[in-house]
Amino acid sequence: MSIVSKKAPVLLFAGDFAVFVISLWIALFVRYAHIPSSELFLQHFVAFVPLFIAWILVFFVAGLYEKHAVLLKNTVPAGIFNAQLVNAGIAVVFFYFAPFLPIAPKTTLFIYVIISSICLLIWRTGIFPALAKQAPEKAILIGSGTEMEELKREVNSGRYNIRFVSSIDLGHAEKFDFQEDVVSKIYSEGISVVVIDLEHQKADPIVPQLYNLIFSKVRFIDMRRVYEEVFGRVGLSLLDHGWFLENISASPKYAYDAAKRIMDIVIALPLAIISFIVYPCVALAIKLDDGGPIFIIQERIGKDSKVIKIPKFRSMKSSDKGIWPTEGDHRITRVGKFLRNSRIDELPQLLSVIKGDLSLVGPRPDIYDMGMKLSKEIPYYTVRYIIAPGLSGWAQINQELPPHSLEETKVRSAYDFYYVKHRSFFLDIKIALRTIQILLSRKGK
Repeated sequence: MSIVSKKAPVLLFAGDFAVFVISLWIALFVRYAHIPSSELFLQHFVAFVPLFIAWILVFFVAGLYEKHAVLLKNTVPAGIFNAQLVNAGIAVVFFYFAPFLPIAPKTTLFIYVIISSICLLIWRTGIFPALAKQAPEKAILIGSGTEMEELKREVNSGRYNIRFVSSIDLGHAEKFDFQEDVVSKIYSEGISVVVIDLEHQKADPIVPQLYNLIFSKVRFIDMRRVYEEVFGRVGLSLLDHGWFLENISASPKYAYDAAKRIMDIVIALPLAIISFIVYPCVALAIKLDDGGPIFIIQERIGKDSKVIKIPKFRSMKSSDKGIWPTEGDHRITRVGKFLRNSRIDELPQLLSVIKGDLSLVGPRPDIYDMGMKLSKEIPYYTVRYIIAPGLSGWAQINQELPPHSLEETKVRSAYDFYYVKHRSFFLDIKIALRTIQILLSRKGK
């Protein structure tokens, strides 16, 4: 069972495509002031299909299929407006560079963009919420620690398929009566779901008692899995050696590894060639700023904890070994601040992707001194090194800013552990598209 609807994004996708098609019919009706013939509609439909596909991809990059777009309809209008501006530009370029098409729908395209935007708003803010709305199931939460409280607050925000009507802290298990606090509440309040931390040592005595509830059609979900699903990261205080033995493996995934390597080469090689265009401008800016070296070579920790050497455009006056950069850090040069904010300083790392030291997607590689320090301060930290590091990663698209403290780095490692466990080609594509979105919106640093 999932507490976040898996059908909602699929329904959104199908609805968006249907809206694109219906809007085309309406646009033709408005343009020609009569019901469009089958031939006229089919002629335009064939021409617009590539655009429909591109526009759906834009919606994906814009985050319109993410959880916030599914659950929070007040975020939808701005997202649709921005995405439709991009879609209109794509359409203009497409029809300009596609003279082989039998149509050049300038007026129709203008009408279509307006109509489709209105129809999308109606679909996304009116029809879809009504179709997707369902009463949340009542649930009881049995666990402990900050993750349990964090999970309870988030789930009871009203965005999910369940709602916790009661909770039990196993850290104070001696203070509750199983029959009164669990069984009686399940029957009296119509609870149909029990979310429990099955790995908690104090859960062992009550698990046999919960068994009988199976026959009352009560469903059970592991609290750790629910936490991962809701937050997209693992709960650090819930981790132990058993979790890693069960969920993490360094064994190669041959098909996935091959597909990922092909994606790295296919994307990084042309980007690296194109990026050479800006090298002279960046080099000149760095030299004019403080006259120092253009490039630096950093020793970072790669796959299997091996030391790799990563090139970057220099953005600091001195080394940042083992020290987190801070806001207004005096070591960052004037040009370096722009290079870091725009990610231009990382362009030479595309060469490391081609070489194979980095991937496009993976945990960010630590500077060697920093990585050695963190591996002593954060339990299980070195697990993130069992796969190749990346230019961007799951943590980077979920944390608005890079970590600047030990606590923020612990949160980053929670995202990294989640990625190592769930890594797949589809997740890599999702991270790559979200990275593009962040770069275009200039939200990341």
